Amino acid sequence: MTAQLGGTITPADGLTLTRVGYGAMQLAGPGVFGPPKDRDRAVAVLRAVVEAGITHIDTADFYGPVVVNEIIREALHPYPEDLRIVTKVGARRGADGTWIMSRHPEDLKAQVYDNLRNLGVEALDLVNLRLGDVDAPNDDSLAEQFGALAGLRERGLIRHLGLSTVTAAQLDEALAIAPVVSVQNLYNLANRQDDALVARTAADNIAFVPYFPLGGFTPLQSETLAKVAARLEASPQQVALAWLLHRSPNIALIPGTSSPEHLRENIAAASLVLPDDTVAELDRIAG
Repeated sequence: MTAQLGGTITPADGLTLTRVGYGAMQLAGPGVFGPPKDRDRAVAVLRAVVEAGITHIDTADFYGPVVVNEIIREALHPYPEDLRIVTKVGARRGADGTWIMSRHPEDLKAQVYDNLRNLGVEALDLVNLRLGDVDAPNDDSLAEQFGALAGLRERGLIRHLGLSTVTAAQLDEALAIAPVVSVQNLYNLANRQDDALVARTAADNIAFVPYFPLGGFTPLQSETLAKVAARLEASPQQVALAWLLHRSPNIALIPGTSSPEHLRENIAAASLVLPDDTVAELDRIAG
């Protein structure tokens, strides 16, 4: 199935991810809060993900909160041997659904234990430390926080470590503490502020996983993208995902959906061929 899924990447020994993964955030209720309207459908989508050959699922215990991890466990546990569940820590949710950044080392450890318990595993495949503000990195030191997670890695509770919403300087700081196998930042066809970081992570065999690959809560809208999609007889979303796969061999995607139909469309994007002149045309969207 890997040809259909755009192949795999192996950023570290023992960690192989399908380049087209699945982001589970949309399995929660509106605003990523509370239960989904149709839990059975959410379970069915997750099972379809695995049946399609995807071995890369992205989640977090603060999706719901807890709800999404519980659905993943219900749908897929005991997990297939090759399935890699990637989670993240660094935030919690308020009673009203607000996002609360929570990065005290002791709370990060507690969040790791929450993920272990709710996913029903003895060790987490990959944990991303979520830093920055709500929608952009900041320049804060991560040494204390990343060091806490590195300690749990040494104890065998975490197999691999990654970062989310970070700068190149913060990546350097983390690498001085423990190996980093992935960077998960905002990046898509119209938001290319991390072009240099994509190149740097590729050179260092670090996976770059764009979150909001389709624009996030405000979907990508571009006349050029629409024209290219029509020419290729594909959807704009498929073209945007295909562009990311063409962008760099270390990019892995985690588009989210609660729809089996959209899941199939996302997977099909991996087989969409973009000619060089089309890639150049799409590159100009970001100005």
